[in-house]
Amino acid sequence: MSRKANVTVKASECRGNAERMIRRFIKKVKKEKIIETVKDNRRYKKPSVAKKEKRLRAERTRLREQRKRQRAKERRNRKK
Repeated sequence: MSRKANVTVKASECRGNAERMIRRFIKKVKKEKIIETVKDNRRYKKPSVAKKEKRLRAERTRLREQRKRQRAKERRNRKK
């Protein structure tokens, strides 16, 4: 049921800069949540605990997106 994450970074994306390639790779890994899933799967988690964590994670994401939209709206209004 888990999906396979294939993360690659090409030299042409980062103009051959090794440090930039590493940073971009780390960003992609974080975005795909590869490390997070590995850490989560280390130990058994009761279904009730998993649901609670999922709900809290969704709430945090929702609030973060809401703040992001609010800041963008304020920036647009400031320019006018």
